[in-house]
Amino acid sequence: MRSWQVHELGDPIDRLVLDEVEAPEAGPGRVVLDLEAVGLAFPNVLQCRGEYQVKPPLPFSPAAEVVGRVSAVGDGVEGLEVGQRVVSLGGALADQAAVGAASAFAVPDGVAPEKAVALPTNYCTTWYALHDRAQLQPGETLLVTGASGGTGSAAIQLGLAAGARVIAVAGGPEKVAACEALGADEVIDHREVDDLVERVRELTGGSGVDVAYDPVGGDVFQQVRRCMAWNGRLLVIGFVAGIPEIATNHVLLKNYSVVGVHWGASLARDPASLGRQMGELFTLAETGAVDPLLHPVYGFEQGARAIQDIADRKVVGKVVVSV
Repeated sequence: MRSWQVHELGDPIDRLVLDEVEAPEAGPGRVVLDLEAVGLAFPNVLQCRGEYQVKPPLPFSPAAEVVGRVSAVGDGVEGLEVGQRVVSLGGALADQAAVGAASAFAVPDGVAPEKAVALPTNYCTTWYALHDRAQLQPGETLLVTGASGGTGSAAIQLGLAAGARVIAVAGGPEKVAACEALGADEVIDHREVDDLVERVRELTGGSGVDVAYDPVGGDVFQQVRRCMAWNGRLLVIGFVAGIPEIATNHVLLKNYSVVGVHWGASLARDPASLGRQMGELFTLAETGAVDPLLHPVYGFEQGARAIQDIADRKVVGKVVVSV
């Protein structure tokens, strides 16, 4: 079968090779999927470069999540049958993948496979961030940076579904338009404003935001922390622009919390939480409250380009490769 493989670490476009490999088998507790689509995310870029905290042994095939039909079921698997369409964490950028049955979920008939594959990483991370870590309440104000990306667009939709007022921050007309289409109450083009902090203060009547969702880091984090309201919660989702330093004196004086969000590690401590999160998200997807923003879907032969485009920040929304 075809599989995009990393044999040496480096930039995805240079290191990903389309190989022919043996088809996987369904070991105990696992199922084999004939894949329809593969979801990709920024951690896949870091894996290719050897910079992610979890370092798979070489060679490996990067994927954040996969969706497809069950073609084989291993011993001890209950609740999944051959022919079912399921979505799962992990997998491979390949024709087939063997995945753990515990992280595979039947896709409701009303959810398209390309939409379903956008849910596990981006939306579950965001659900965990907003509901478990920030305890976002109806009527609160949520600031989202990197708002046109996979996790940022999820934060807009899940924030609105929770009854929050959402202020989205993005750069450039295309990304601003995407945030507006998602229903953000206010959209700030950071390329067009001289002072992001002042603009947020104007939009909040000087009080600042109750919750900030920041997957960007770097200098953006330093601006976001100055936007926090009294008793606010600043969610650290990632740091694609660099790892910032935290001015703890400012945290004390403004009485806000800086809250780490390590969704993957949370699953190791509470594996059942994944099923609860997916159940909530499937319900929202079926009702239309959640409709994942997708970058134009890549063909399978464009697998390396898809991951490189994430690295080069050329994408708007979730990156999906059709198989």
